[in-house]
Amino acid sequence: MDQVKLSGGVMPLPQETVEKLIQQSQEAKKQAYCPYSKFRVGAALLTKDDSVITGCNVENACYNLGVCAERNAIAKAVSEGHRSFKAIAIASDMTDTFISPCGGCRQFMREFGLHWDVYMSKPDGSTCFDIPTEY
Repeated sequence: MDQVKLSGGVMPLPQETVEKLIQQSQEAKKQAYCPYSKFRVGAALLTKDDSVITGCNVENACYNLGVCAERNAIAKAVSEGHRSFKAIAIASDMTDTFISPCGGCRQFMREFGLHWDVYMSKPDGSTCFDIPTEY
């Protein structure tokens, strides 16, 4: 797995954990419901107790009623009693660039803290790593 460092220091999570999280986001992407955009996105969220909660984007004919993969995973985690997170991995089918959380997802993530890692990946498994300090 190729790694690109966007910001921050060395990757704080073990490589094996990151690779598994990326793989789970790639698998979650397969469940995406995106009949309009055909743009699949998957997310895998790592909680403080090392549980992994996945999510995918779910579109709706009324565009603004769709749900992004990141928010889907966070909402599922919260509904299962989780409120603290270590990291999130995001996957899409884009091959030329890494998928990044939209503004709405960044605000949603911010609600649950400033200090958790974001791993963005391409279908080939290459990974981009970011430690957000502010959204």
